[in-house]
Amino acid sequence: MALPPDPHWRATLKSRLMAAAALLVLWALAIEARLVVLQVMQHDQLVARAERQQMSTVVAPAKRGEIFDRSGRLLAYSVDADTIYAVPTEIADAAKTAAALCDALDDCTKKTRDELRDRLSQQRSFVYVRRRASPMQAKRVAALGLEGVAFRKESKRYYPNRELAAHLLGYVGVDNVGLSGLEATYDKTVRGREGKLLVQTDARRHVFSRLERTPTAGASIELTIDQHLQYIAEREVRAGVEAARADGGTAVIMDPHSGEILAMASWPTFNPNDYGDSSEHARRNRAVQDLYEPGSTFKLVTASAALQERVVKPEEIIDTLGGVIKFPGRKPITDMGHDYGPLSFTDVIVKSSNVGAIQVGLRVGAERMGLYIRRFGFGRPSSPDFPSESPGIVWEPSKLNDSALASVSMGYQVAVTPLQMAAAASVIANGGTLYEPHVVRAIVKGSVRTAIMPKAVRQAILPATASTVTEIMEKVVTDGTAKGARLVSYEVAGKTGTADKLVNGRYSQEQENVSFVGFVPSRAPVLTIIVMVDSPRAASDTGGAIAAPIFKRIAEASLRQLGITPTINPAPPVIVARNAVTPVTPTALVTPNIVAMPASMAETGLPDLRGMSAREALRELARLGLTARMEGTGVVVDQSPVAGSPLEPGATCTLVLNRRSLPRPAGAVGDPR
Repeated sequence: MALPPDPHWRATLKSRLMAAAALLVLWALAIEARLVVLQVMQHDQLVARAERQQMSTVVAPAKRGEIFDRSGRLLAYSVDADTIYAVPTEIADAAKTAAALCDALDDCTKKTRDELRDRLSQQRSFVYVRRRASPMQAKRVAALGLEGVAFRKESKRYYPNRELAAHLLGYVGVDNVGLSGLEATYDKTVRGREGKLLVQTDARRHVFSRLERTPTAGASIELTIDQHLQYIAEREVRAGVEAARADGGTAVIMDPHSGEILAMASWPTFNPNDYGDSSEHARRNRAVQDLYEPGSTFKLVTASAALQERVVKPEEIIDTLGGVIKFPGRKPITDMGHDYGPLSFTDVIVKSSNVGAIQVGLRVGAERMGLYIRRFGFGRPSSPDFPSESPGIVWEPSKLNDSALASVSMGYQVAVTPLQMAAAASVIANGGTLYEPHVVRAIVKGSVRTAIMPKAVRQAILPATASTVTEIMEKVVTDGTAKGARLVSYEVAGKTGTADKLVNGRYSQEQENVSFVGFVPSRAPVLTIIVMVDSPRAASDTGGAIAAPIFKRIAEASLRQLGITPTINPAPPVIVARNAVTPVTPTALVTPNIVAMPASMAETGLPDLRGMSAREALRELARLGLTARMEGTGVVVDQSPVAGSPLEPGATCTLVLNRRSLPRPAGAVGDPR
C-alpha cells in the first residue's frame, strides 16, 4: 500500500535548490576570486615563472678577431668547437646520465661528477655540460645518444705557435673574454658583439631554439712583432737562463726610431692553449711586470744628464778616491774592490766605476737628475698596450739628499721595467727622442685598416749629447765590461748592469739582477735590445758575463734575419742593373769540374743564404754546382727556393738583394722553427 505524498515536498525541494544555488554561487565566487588573484594580482610573477620554465636566453659568443704579426703571419685565431649542453627537464635519470657523460669525457673527478648530477637534477631548460669540448670528447658523447643532451657550435681561441709570444698575446677564458695580455687589453676591440639564442620548451618537453640576434665578429689586430725575431729572442733567453741556472729572464727587441716592439720574450713560459695547466709564475710577463734596480745600465741617464748640462766633459779626469766613497749613516760605496785611480769621464762609464758616477751625479744635482729621469720616461707606464706595466719607482727631487742621489747615480734606489730601460736606450740610439713603445701596428675591421702611428713623447736630449754617449757606449763593448757583446760584423753600443736584489727589505749577497742594454749597428741603429736575467747562479754572475752574450746571440741572428749590411769590413757589393734579372753560372767563380752535388747538400737541402753579401752567396751556390739569378743590390734578404729545398745540380736559385736596413717585407720565406 503506497504512502501518501508528502504535503511539504515543495518546500523541501525549494530549500535544497536554494542550498545548491548558494553553493554554486560560492563556488563561482571562489573561482572568480582565484582568477583575480592569478590573472591580476600574481600575473607578472606567474608570467615570469612560466618564461623561466619554458624559455631561456643563452648568449651566443661572437667570433674573436685574429691577431697577426707584422708580416701577416697568424698568431691567434678562433675555430669552431662543440659545446655540450643538456635539457634537465628531458632527463629521466640524472645520476645515470651524469655517469655516462663523465665516462665519455674521460676527465671527470668525483666532485665534477657530483656537480654535473646536481645540475641535471634541476628543473631547467638549459645547462652546460662542457664548453668547447675536444673533438674526441664530442664524438664519444654523441655516440651515447643520450636523451636531453645536445650540441651547439662555439668559437675557441687557438694559438698555432703554442708558447711563441704567449706572454704578449695572453689568453682567453671559456666565456670568450680576454683574461691576459693583448687579448685582455684589446678585448672590446677583438671580441665583437655577442648574439642571443632563445631556447623554448613545450608541454611535451620538446625543445626549440632560434637565434634572436646574430653575433658580430670582432676586429683583427696587426702587431709590430716579427715572428722570426720573437722566436730568436725566446730561444736565446731560454738558453741563457738555463745555462745560468737563473730564476727567469726577459728580452725586448725594439725599433729605436719608432718605438715598435719587434719581440718580447720571457722565460719561463706557458702554452696559452692550456693556460690552466701553468703557474702564475710562468704566465708573468717579466718585460713589463718585473720591477728591478737597473744598476750600471742607469749610468746612461747620469752620463746624458752630465754631458747635456755641461758639468763634465768626456775627457775630463775624475778622481775615483781609491774606489771608496762614504756618506753618513750608511756603509761605504765601493768599486767592488777595484782602485781605478784617476779616470776620464769616458772611462768612468767604460769601466763602470760607481765612485766616479756618484761624483758626476752629485755635480748634476738632485733637481736636474730628477728632471732627466722623467725625460727618459721613468716613473710612469711606458705604453698603453700594457696596462699591467708598473710605473716604476723614482724619487721626488726634493727628497733626494746626497746619499740617495749617490745611489740613484749608479742605478740603485730606483726601480724600472725592462721595457722602460729599452725605451730609454732608444733615446740615445735615435738621437735624443723618446718614443712611446707600442706593439699594435694596426686595427683591421672588415676592409678598413686603421694604422697606429709612432708617438714621439718628447725630445729628451740633444743629438750631440746622444752622439757622445753612443761613442762612450761603443767603448764599453770594445774595451770595457761588455766585451761579451761584441759582434764580428757590426759595431755595438751598450752598457752592462749588475744590481743586488732586495730580499725582505735587505740587499741580498747571493741574488742579483744582471742586464745588458744596447743598440746595433751603433752608428745607424736598427735594433735596440735589452736582456735581463733574474738571480743567475753561474760562477760569474755579472751583466757582462751573463746578459751580454745573450744579447750577442740575439743580435747576430736578428741582423742576419733582417738582412742588414755588415758595418765592419763589409764585402764589396756585386752590382746588378736595377730591375734586371741576370743569370750567373757557377763557372764564373770556380773551375768547371764542380758538377756533383755535395753529400751535405743532398742531406740538408739548399742552405739559408739570407744575410750574406751577393759575392758570398754566389760563391756558396757555385760550390754546390747551382746557378744564381739575382734581383737588386746589397745583401740577400730572400731566396727561392727556400732553405732546405732539395735541388738537382745545375738548378737555378733566385736571390733577392736589398740595401735597406729594414725588416723584410711581408711574405718573406723561411720558418724560424
